[in-house]
Amino acid sequence: MIPFRSPHFLAFAALLLAAAPHRGWAQRTGGKIEDAEIEIVKERVNELPEATRNFDKIRIEAPAKQTQKPAYTYPDYRLPADLLNPSVRVLTIRQEELAPQTGNYVKGAIGNYGTLYGKAYLHNTRSTAGSYGLDFSHISSANGPVDKRNSGSSQTSLGLNGETYNGPVTIGGKLAFGRDRYNFYGYNQETSRLPPDADSIKQTFTRVAAKVYVRNRAADAPFQFDLGIGYNFWKDRFAARENNIYATLRSGYALGEKGRVAINGDVSFISQKDSFGTVSRPFVQFTPAYEVTLNRLAVSIGATIGYTGDTVGTASQFNVYPAVRLGYTVAEDKFVVFGGLGGGLQRVTLYDLTTENPWLGSNQRVADTHRGPTLYFGFNSTPVRSLELNAKVTLSNDRNLYFYNNAGYLSPGSLNNPLYRGDSTRFNLVYDKKATQLLNIHGEAIYDATEQFRIGFKADYNGYKVHSLAKAFHRPAFQSTLFASYNMYSKLLLGAELYTYSSSYGTGFQYQPQTVTFREVIRPTDSVIDLNLRADYRILEKLSIFALGNNLLGRKYERFLNYPVKGFNVLAGVTYDF
Repeated sequence: MIPFRSPHFLAFAALLLAAAPHRGWAQRTGGKIEDAEIEIVKERVNELPEATRNFDKIRIEAPAKQTQKPAYTYPDYRLPADLLNPSVRVLTIRQEELAPQTGNYVKGAIGNYGTLYGKAYLHNTRSTAGSYGLDFSHISSANGPVDKRNSGSSQTSLGLNGETYNGPVTIGGKLAFGRDRYNFYGYNQETSRLPPDADSIKQTFTRVAAKVYVRNRAADAPFQFDLGIGYNFWKDRFAARENNIYATLRSGYALGEKGRVAINGDVSFISQKDSFGTVSRPFVQFTPAYEVTLNRLAVSIGATIGYTGDTVGTASQFNVYPAVRLGYTVAEDKFVVFGGLGGGLQRVTLYDLTTENPWLGSNQRVADTHRGPTLYFGFNSTPVRSLELNAKVTLSNDRNLYFYNNAGYLSPGSLNNPLYRGDSTRFNLVYDKKATQLLNIHGEAIYDATEQFRIGFKADYNGYKVHSLAKAFHRPAFQSTLFASYNMYSKLLLGAELYTYSSSYGTGFQYQPQTVTFREVIRPTDSVIDLNLRADYRILEKLSIFALGNNLLGRKYERFLNYPVKGFNVLAGVTYDF
């Protein structure tokens, strides 16, 4: 036992004893510190039970870091075919099945405007040996927005496909047939005494597409490739024909865990024939590049070398553009920024143009678009689960970028003074004599939490600076799409789409009685607001009914000048799975 008499030392000891397991005495409030004795037992040992150490029994390995470079694509803005006339668009809402499909289904529906719709999807079930199938689609409207049958239309397509899996290699083929019928109903109804005969304004397109391909299925193979060879045939009701033999190659060879060499190429030979004669349009383009991933930074350095045989305008036939792309991962799986410098030739065919604008006139001079040099930058983001945010800004310098303008023609007046008359029913491809500067701003937000609910918004702004043309004819500056779908208890599927297009410009023709001629007048087209709704209800396991409401606001807007679309129209039908 050790006595301590100092008051200061006693106060310090009292603080220590407040945390000790044995008893002590605290200072009395308002009094003075008394003399006291403290007993310290040195032999006492505090023993604690042994802790259970089980945190090493389960080991969770960290996921392997992905070294593969994110893939970016920068497609040209093209007017989608199903937006040219939304009143005949069917099932553009993302297809979601109310229950697992057995592999095949057929659909059938009827609607106002004398509309008939049918679709068949016939494919084999999942197999490790191969796959094959048939797709058939048809939609037709006996009547339209102008003079009933004079503005009717129909689209029919049949596709066959099959592929076989032979070890690490997939070999496959596709064959497609299509026939589309339209009418040139954009005539001036005020000056025509009677509507023209339906057969005189009829236009039909026949399409045939065949392709065989071979690709590597082994994801771990150092050499990856996808080689395709195909043939496209197109013709209209008149003298126009187009034959296109083409080949595509997408390949890459890994040099290690972080680097690879990529070579992509396209070859096409087109023979185009019309009443003016036959034109040959060769096309060759390939892009070699070296790609490397350095931790968070993905780099691709290469060049695009292309040649086109087109002689429209003053654009060079041989072109070389840089192909540089940088991508930096700011946050793993959450935020990636990218940018680059590029360019290249973009193949343009009558096969594709007539799906964008089916009212093209005869004897069109088609030219490939020279896009470049092009500067782009943007980001891809997934800030939270199920939410995607993407944005991109593109600045490009384009030559032979096509525009659609209303056509005109010469009619006999006198031998030396023919009369220029406007033709409001057909469109010509027109090009700026100088390069067209384009600013494109693209943004999208998509929320896809579960299979039950999905909502998204996409928007594009396109600023065209033309020089020799009065306007950027029939290319709207702004377009947007708001879409959503909801699957209720796997019985009822609801969907909605809202499309908007800003006004663009076309050319009207005003009669001049003093000179007995017509003069061109620039006219704006309508702004487009198009609302579509859809509902699918499953009655039985294999039987469901559906209804589609298109252009529910009932606006007969003109996406192309003088061509109003159908107003409010509805389809109702049945789907059978088997």
